[in-house]
Amino acid sequence: METPLSLSGEASVTTRIIHFLFRSKKRAVGIVVLWLLIVGVLTQLAPTLASVEDNESANLPPAASDSMRARDLIRQASPTPGALPAIVVVHGQDDTPQMEITSAVSRITETLAGPDRPARVPAEGIVSTATVPQAADQLVSPDGSTQLIIVPITGNPSDENFRAAVDDVRRLAADQAGQTKVAVTGPAGIATDTVKVFSSGDMTLLLATVLLVLVLLLLIYRSPLMALVPLLAAGIAMRVAEALGAMLADAGLITVSSQTASIMTVLLFGVGTDYALIITARYREALREESDRPHAMQTALREVGETIVASASTVVLAMMALLVAVSPSLRGFGPYLALGVAVMALVAFTFIPALVLIFGRAVFWPSSERKAADRSQGGVIWQRVASVVHQAPAKVAAGLLLLLVVMSAGLLNYQETFNSLSGFRTDTESARGQALIADQFGPGRLAPATVVVGTDKDLRNDPATKDIESALANETDVDHLAGPPTFSEDGQTAFFDVVLDKDPYSAAALDAMEPLESTARTAAADAGIKNVTVLVGGETAETADIRDALNRDTIYIVVLVLLIVTAVLILLLRSLLAPLYLVATLVLSFLATMGATVFFTITVLGDEGIGNRVTAYVFIFLVALGVDYNIFIMSRFRREIRGAMPSTALRTALLRTGGVVSSAGLILAATFSVLMTQPIRELFQFGFAMAFGILLDTFLIRPLLVPAIVRLLGNRALWPTTLPHPETATAAGLPVATTSSSTSTSTATSREPS
Repeated sequence: METPLSLSGEASVTTRIIHFLFRSKKRAVGIVVLWLLIVGVLTQLAPTLASVEDNESANLPPAASDSMRARDLIRQASPTPGALPAIVVVHGQDDTPQMEITSAVSRITETLAGPDRPARVPAEGIVSTATVPQAADQLVSPDGSTQLIIVPITGNPSDENFRAAVDDVRRLAADQAGQTKVAVTGPAGIATDTVKVFSSGDMTLLLATVLLVLVLLLLIYRSPLMALVPLLAAGIAMRVAEALGAMLADAGLITVSSQTASIMTVLLFGVGTDYALIITARYREALREESDRPHAMQTALREVGETIVASASTVVLAMMALLVAVSPSLRGFGPYLALGVAVMALVAFTFIPALVLIFGRAVFWPSSERKAADRSQGGVIWQRVASVVHQAPAKVAAGLLLLLVVMSAGLLNYQETFNSLSGFRTDTESARGQALIADQFGPGRLAPATVVVGTDKDLRNDPATKDIESALANETDVDHLAGPPTFSEDGQTAFFDVVLDKDPYSAAALDAMEPLESTARTAAADAGIKNVTVLVGGETAETADIRDALNRDTIYIVVLVLLIVTAVLILLLRSLLAPLYLVATLVLSFLATMGATVFFTITVLGDEGIGNRVTAYVFIFLVALGVDYNIFIMSRFRREIRGAMPSTALRTALLRTGGVVSSAGLILAATFSVLMTQPIRELFQFGFAMAFGILLDTFLIRPLLVPAIVRLLGNRALWPTTLPHPETATAAGLPVATTSSSTSTSTATSREPS
């Protein structure tokens, strides 16, 4: 019995809905008005997205990690609990007297602690040579040319008032700098600059995306109105998604960061344009057979509805798969983007067809409706592509597989970086301050690690404290301890600030965190301390925990996303074999893309590494979006084989989907390439990888490799589905040894399990 090629129950429900929505132009007007009302209401009810963005938690390790537990203990023992330190770096020129440097430090300290200090800077808690002279060996560089001032700032770094306080510190410090150079860095300065760098590119990103998509649509459609339709739809979807996302974030149900918001912009314009191209292409094709526009649109939507649902479902489910992650940066990334794609699919399926019907024949101006319909039949280029695949599928497949393997070789130079500050492609004050600290105090002074030792006895006068201190000072990778240990109020918790002899964001420094913890634990045990708790805190320890969490999450996400994509393809194609070779091409495409990205960004551009989350992001998006093009061609192939042999069906599928899918891929790649204009390394690398990978899928994988595999498999391309018109070797143009052999093959094919 033949496996059914459609679900009649679903089809009838879908048909009724489509008929109800698009029965007339008046109904179409109602749909457009409804969406405009939804946008208006949500705009009034929702807070702004910027006001609910959380850029701090996205850069933290899991809440249950040891470094976060250490962070809580360190903050509780701080003279200003809950405050984040800003570090004012005061640097003298070659001819600046040291007395002037010390005087500048005193003036800055007095101003920041005085009555005109920023609102979020407490009067007590500033540490400098003016307030704690005995700490001079830690606050003054060996040559005396540079001094540090530690300024606590209370509040949440994502809050605008916090960033205003950092700006006030910078302004007041510069006013009192005299002959010295001043730069404000540290966790507070870095957090403020991070938000500024992201926000500075938001408007540029939006305008560049809209302009680029508009130009490409005009070239593709050759019609101003048709080019505006996808842009208006994407604008509607983006506004609705932003409003809903802001409301959910405000309620604490999801988190949204500046980076997620940037990616959402290009994702919606790219995906929205893809859906618009698919719908309008099928609409033009339907107009060749049906002169009544509402009926033609209903036909188009019935044909592409399942494809769009499968496409959107794949992306949404892949985004939701991120909920298995323990890393806040990954876990918080998915729900908002899944929401956006779901909204975009709904807008595409309703708003876009309605707008096209409202515009009528004018939507194709200055071309005629008939000429627009005729262009849906496939051009000369795609006829040649189909012929090449038909005549030499083995050579096409072998050549492309070899090319993908060569591209993947770039992964041999793969390395990650966890230094977010070095990823800014623009000058920031915090980066200048960090560079001064590294140059004058050594790289480890940028971010000392804090070893936290807790027990049930008072450690302040316990000899064991000296033993632990000595053991840590002699540990490999440790340059020195930044002063004597400090203690909690009850003395049962000791804090040892450890300065490493290497870049605290390097892989070697991250690897040094576990030995530090082990050394302190062993020293405490040797000194007779029982029931000891040892934790390592600080930026290096937190980064090490982020790395561990990302490594764990990436494995889970890769497996889950591949299972999701495979399941969607099985349901869509009613096949067990096709999803396997389609998913294999997606994995090969990802490996080739990352190989090319490593070569371009590290070998050519000189980046110190791939951003630590970029690989996971690229895999999720490239697989989820790349499978779309496989869905488009294979669903059309599956539809065509109802009335034709596999080779003929494959040729028709290539001709009908070639132009529109390639146009969609070109636009999607272009929208992601806009991320390369952003002044952040991670977004640049992500944008390049996505643009390259989508172009690879669009122009090599989908039109050549996949059809070549389908051609080679012939009747078994959709196994176990039995094809209505199985192809014999003679019909396919393949060499046949004997007539009986051909007959045997045909008979065996007809008996395949359904």
